[in-house]
Amino acid sequence: MALRTIRTEGDPVLNKVCKPVKEMTARTRELIEDMFDTMYDGMGVGLAANQVGILKRIVVIDVEDGNKYVLINPEIIETEGSQTGEEGCLSVPEMAGTVTRPQKVKVRAFDENMQEFELTGEDFLARAICHECDHLDGRLYTELVEGDLHNVHDTESGDGEEEI
Repeated sequence: MALRTIRTEGDPVLNKVCKPVKEMTARTRELIEDMFDTMYDGMGVGLAANQVGILKRIVVIDVEDGNKYVLINPEIIETEGSQTGEEGCLSVPEMAGTVTRPQKVKVRAFDENMQEFELTGEDFLARAICHECDHLDGRLYTELVEGDLHNVHDTESGDGEEEI
């Protein structure tokens, strides 16, 4: 499939609320495939449709747990606990910051066949779900950062943070 251009901070599309998907079409299926390809190419673990300029409520996630998640019209219906950790974003390249998110989330969404399902995510998957759902509502993780953003190449270990 095709790689799409990832929109970066400052692009107004990232601050817009995405519209619900009403039906699955060939173009929407192609968008989902392109989103996975674009996310993998950018070495990310999640991508929302508005990050590639499409104002639809679609998220793809792959946190390397053996599953590839497609969440269409996701709605977080339960949260539990909290976790604080480093977060990055393909739309804010080379930067990371400390963000507190729920430890566990339950989300209701539709899959690529427009079948409703619920998914419970913990730890990194919970962080990714929250991060991507924020994108669909026009919010970037930078609004939640505790302290300052830092360049991922300036960390003591030299390792970059994984970008959500």
